[in-house]
Amino acid sequence: MDSYDTISDLLVNLFNEIMDIEEKAIITEEFQDITNNDMHIIAAIGIGLPLSMTTVANSLSVTVGTLTIAINNLVKKGYVARARSQADRRVVLISLTEKGRSAYSHHEDFHRKMVEGVLKELSDEQIQVLVKAMTNLKEFFYSYK
Repeated sequence: MDSYDTISDLLVNLFNEIMDIEEKAIITEEFQDITNNDMHIIAAIGIGLPLSMTTVANSLSVTVGTLTIAINNLVKKGYVARARSQADRRVVLISLTEKGRSAYSHHEDFHRKMVEGVLKELSDEQIQVLVKAMTNLKEFFYSYK
């Protein structure tokens, strides 16, 4: 198999399997009441200052209406808190609860281990080539937006 075929095979198989693999790794007994999609919403909210629903929806490329449905479930399950902005009562701000922060940390730990697994045994030069290749891939996908 030549390099082109190898890369094509790797990309296709990784894209087809990565969500399933990630879900099995991060949706543990402690977090069995949420989905992989919920975990990505938690990651988008992050552990910083509260964010507006619009900001999070835009970062996930979904509508505010779609996000609202997911947030309603995450609030009921105790992962997310919702509050009105004091500056503008029309704006709904969301942040993670302690349970949500725990899920966020768990998800980030998986991503850290994944990156460490990719970078192990690579030289600094090889890492820079990988960064360039992944940047090119990102730009390719963004050209379809």
